[in-house]
Amino acid sequence: MTTIAVLGNGRVGGNLATALTRAGHEVTVADRTPGAAADAARRARIVINATPGNGSLDRLAVLREELRGKILVDVSNATTDGPDGLPADLIYPGSSLAEQLQEALPETHVVKTLNTMLFPVMTAPATLTQTPTAFLSGEDPQAKHTVHDPGGVFGQNPFQRGHLQLVQGVGVVRHRLLEFGDHETTVSTILPWMWPCAARVCALPASGSG
Repeated sequence: MTTIAVLGNGRVGGNLATALTRAGHEVTVADRTPGAAADAARRARIVINATPGNGSLDRLAVLREELRGKILVDVSNATTDGPDGLPADLIYPGSSLAEQLQEALPETHVVKTLNTMLFPVMTAPATLTQTPTAFLSGEDPQAKHTVHDPGGVFGQNPFQRGHLQLVQGVGVVRHRLLEFGDHETTVSTILPWMWPCAARVCALPASGSG
């Protein structure tokens, strides 16, 4: 059992909290009540950022002390909203939310994952005809192992692992696919070839299991 704090109680946070509780973890969900996020983060070993990505950096930067030494799993996408309510421009072009969080929280182990798929698929990948492969990026090998280990937090998903800088490439590829009208569930099913594409966007080696 792992103590987990989920920051954000919308569809993503609620779905993750329900699934993780069902899996036997001790889960606390923090809403926007003043002090709720700090209290939840302080008691948890792993903190999941399921807050809207356009405001995540400001919300989490003030939790520097509470997040010190913790694993921060970021599942959000930092984009602006278009007039149709769908994701529009990237907020951190040439970077990513995860990289910004790691810079703001140098003593926290940031791991980026699951942000390329719809919230029901995050916890039930087998509902798709083709089980998707999730990206898992971070700079700390032990933190990535904790998140991706078959007996760990998100052990039900197969993962491809790499460094945080690859997140920006994944974001660009995902963003372009959505611009061309591909549904996000479709994006989830084509992840195996997105990894080398993301690496080329970032001019990095495609492999990186550390």
